[in-house]
Amino acid sequence: MGGKVSCTLGEVKNRADLIVYWGGNPAECHPRHFTKYSLMPKGRFVPNGRKDRTMILVDIRETASAKAADIFLQVRPAKDFEMITVLRALIKEQPVDTKLVAETGLTLEELTDFAQRLKKAKFGVFFFGMGLSMTRGKHMNSAALLTLAAELNAFTKFVAMPMRGHGNVTGGDVIMRWTTGYPFGVNLARGYPRFNPGEYSTIDLLIRGDTDAVLVLGADPGATMPQPAIDHMVRVPTIVLDPKVTHTSKIARVHITTAVTGISAPGTAYRMDEIPLPLKPPLKSPYPTDEEVIRRIYQAVAKKPPLMPPVRPKVPRV
Repeated sequence: MGGKVSCTLGEVKNRADLIVYWGGNPAECHPRHFTKYSLMPKGRFVPNGRKDRTMILVDIRETASAKAADIFLQVRPAKDFEMITVLRALIKEQPVDTKLVAETGLTLEELTDFAQRLKKAKFGVFFFGMGLSMTRGKHMNSAALLTLAAELNAFTKFVAMPMRGHGNVTGGDVIMRWTTGYPFGVNLARGYPRFNPGEYSTIDLLIRGDTDAVLVLGADPGATMPQPAIDHMVRVPTIVLDPKVTHTSKIARVHITTAVTGISAPGTAYRMDEIPLPLKPPLKSPYPTDEEVIRRIYQAVAKKPPLMPPVRPKVPRV
């Protein structure tokens, strides 16, 4: 991965004339995205709103979002990486392998037209969802699309932005990036950050059984992760901090009820374009905040005596 070219949603609203949704269904998953940020609103450089914009949807099947698209490209399942590779070649006017094109489920004419539209846009944006990032290839699919967006900047202005699935997922990525330099899949066991998706990613660690304890903060992996990962969380001590009962808290050894951030606890949430939004709670809660619980756990661990290394038996010299 080499970073990403991005912008704010306000810039998309005011500038974008080509919008590509890849592996996402915003009509059902992000219902206000069309009307508030991307497709419908009138912007400074797109004064006619929808009439000044072209929307292209790339997905493996027709969804509710396809009805709003000007062009729908149905890529074959698990062939997103191949499609992006072909597009990267086409925008540079390089020859492409017809067999590779055929694997995508699209014709060379369709992909060539797509590449030309990308190059001719005044301001383009890729919005990509879990249909790209969580299929075969995973983070390499995302990296390929981010690279395509960066390469398009040799011809026009193009940006890329992930469509987040849960609240404040962006916040987790942002904090990890400015503290470790990496967005996810970080191992701190040696005292410094090491980044290796597939080895240090949460699901992979749990499925392999590499962890002997799990601390879950404001998430519900028990509702979404593969069954082998859930089975491992059942076997080891799992602690959950959450305002409500979840699938994960039902299998946890300990569930600590905390105040609801933004309602009864202050905090900061990051929008999907990484804009921090301060949360000012209107209500008070009898429960502690996540921060208070973590600080108390940290203080309790700091008071414990350090673990002594195992004593090796002395081997008599012969």
